[in-house]
Amino acid sequence: MNMVEWRIEPGLTDYPAAVATMEARAAAISAGEAGELVWLVEHPPLYTAGTSANPRDLVDPDRFPVYDTRRGGQYTYHGPGQRVVYVMLDLNARGRDVRAFVQRLEHWIIAALAEFNVTGEIREGRVGVWVERRDKPLGATGAPREDKIAAIGVRLKKWVSFHGLSINVDPDLGHFSGIVPCGITEHGVTSLVDLGLPVTMADLDLALERTFGPVFGA
Repeated sequence: MNMVEWRIEPGLTDYPAAVATMEARAAAISAGEAGELVWLVEHPPLYTAGTSANPRDLVDPDRFPVYDTRRGGQYTYHGPGQRVVYVMLDLNARGRDVRAFVQRLEHWIIAALAEFNVTGEIREGRVGVWVERRDKPLGATGAPREDKIAAIGVRLKKWVSFHGLSINVDPDLGHFSGIVPCGITEHGVTSLVDLGLPVTMADLDLALERTFGPVFGA
């Protein structure tokens, strides 16, 4: 298997332009004309709607631009301070198993967070990665509160993936209030800096690059 290209985009990346770039690269990978790519970007503030999005979850439709997208999942927010990782990988060579692929993305996020001593966890019925907030009062059921720190939403075309995941480094968490993130009302959203960690985007990028190989094998 060829080495995966790793690209970090400077500045803020226009969302429609990013989608066009992903679609073109995925088509080239499928045609055998390009190699796999992991593309790390930041976007200006915006909301995206996945294929399972409920219109009622768009609480403030006039706040930021809203883009319909054919990735899986519901509504999510992207904006400065959040690392968005677009993964264009060839599942023809990596095993045509969507569930296993999403699990690898989850494990990758968890491994990267562990580099900062953050324990990311998976919850049945909730896509993404969560952290327990033992620094907050217990929930109504007496269990520790949980906040979402990373979201996942992928699309496959001819078994080549695009879209991907996002991890909150230090976004404006107030911007999430314009949607019901991923349809979850009883839990909150957090970031590495909100957890009290002085992590930079460059720190996270290094952690993602270090942990990619052990999870994906390249």
